[in-house]
Amino acid sequence: MGFPTQISPPMPKSAHPPATPSFESALSELEAIVQNMENGQMSLEASLGAYQRGMELLKHCQSTLTAAEQKIAVLEGGELHQLPAISDNGAAT
Repeated sequence: MGFPTQISPPMPKSAHPPATPSFESALSELEAIVQNMENGQMSLEASLGAYQRGMELLKHCQSTLTAAEQKIAVLEGGELHQLPAISDNGAAT
């Protein structure tokens, strides 16, 4: 018993790349992908596509966080300082 040898062609790429998602929407999509993959109900092909999309989202989130850290370092005069902890009522502690 063998596996099918026919491979589906890659999905065509659109003429315009999708807009870059916000950090929050990218993180939300990434969490949904992880949850769907953990359910174990996806086909191998769908899992591979989801994994690829998840890696793209992960890289986007990491670069967004790195850029934010760099902005904070500039605002702090080149030194990255620990931000004060925020309590449940929103006050800095």
